[in-house]
Amino acid sequence: MSVQAPSAVVLVRPHCFAPNPETAGDNAFQVPADGLDAEILASAARDEVTGLALALESAGITVHLFDDHDHNRPDSVFPNNWLSTHAGGHVAVFPMYAPNRRNERRADILELLKFRYRVQDVIDYSGLEVDDVFLEGTGAMVLDHGARVAYAARSRRADPVALERFCTNFGYEPMAFDAVDSSGAAVYHTNVMMTVATDFAMIGLDMIRSPERRRQVAERLSAGGRAIIGLTHEQVRMFAGNAIELQGTNGRYLALSRTAFACLTEAQKEVIQRSCTLLPVDVSTIELAGGSVRCMIAGIHLDPRPTPTDVDGLSGQSAARGANIGLGYASPVHENLPSGGSGPRKGALVLG
Repeated sequence: MSVQAPSAVVLVRPHCFAPNPETAGDNAFQVPADGLDAEILASAARDEVTGLALALESAGITVHLFDDHDHNRPDSVFPNNWLSTHAGGHVAVFPMYAPNRRNERRADILELLKFRYRVQDVIDYSGLEVDDVFLEGTGAMVLDHGARVAYAARSRRADPVALERFCTNFGYEPMAFDAVDSSGAAVYHTNVMMTVATDFAMIGLDMIRSPERRRQVAERLSAGGRAIIGLTHEQVRMFAGNAIELQGTNGRYLALSRTAFACLTEAQKEVIQRSCTLLPVDVSTIELAGGSVRCMIAGIHLDPRPTPTDVDGLSGQSAARGANIGLGYASPVHENLPSGGSGPRKGALVLG
């Protein structure tokens, strides 16, 4: 098992998805939804999350799927921006730049983590928002869990004060840099330009402005023999850097979008496939909001609680409703929290 690749994830399936006008100012990856039917757009995004959940579950990855019916959370499909989990039972909650994204933070998701996994503490940085200090989770940072390095492209969504505070609390070394796209616009989230996996890293190195810092980042990433897969500006634009390594039943997988998969060269795919199975999924509607598969997944790096009784991975209230728990079941999430003491089986799909 690799500390870099979690075997369980949180997904949020939105019912009111739309590209967020409050984030368009600094997200060059975002595409306006002008002229698109809102109901068709929302339905397509909902189906794409369902498809991602099915693909991950089929690979043996545990999926905790939460539905969101709130019209005021257009970006709720990206939970990794407000939540991260860490070995040893530690959870972080992050400050968000856009005011209409701050209500994406959900107590029911945190309660699910406490119930299913061993959580020692939750450190909440959201109070920094009143001082206009932001750090949007594993969007703003790309974490190397093995080497304990937090890579961060400087932006209004990755404040150095919050970055230092997180790294001090969680035991990471901050490695910040300035990065721009081909038009000179600052990269809004680090996880669109780079992915760190166990045996390789994918990164748009040419986007890092300082040649010296570029060298340092490459040197640090390659320490221990990790292969570096360089991404072009166009490949980054196609979300090739927005991928995540996950642990499945039969080894590690690299989850990424079909858009990203299509732009990778055969040589790049060959390097990835030495240690990972490629798992491309269509999320083209969600990509209109400026994020892709990595942004959609909050990885769970926590130890599961013991399962004294296990009825197909569920117990108590959930086991009694077993026939209703699945991708098509969209009752309120809090109703799906079990009353028994069971954790999820590997590869299970659990609503809430």
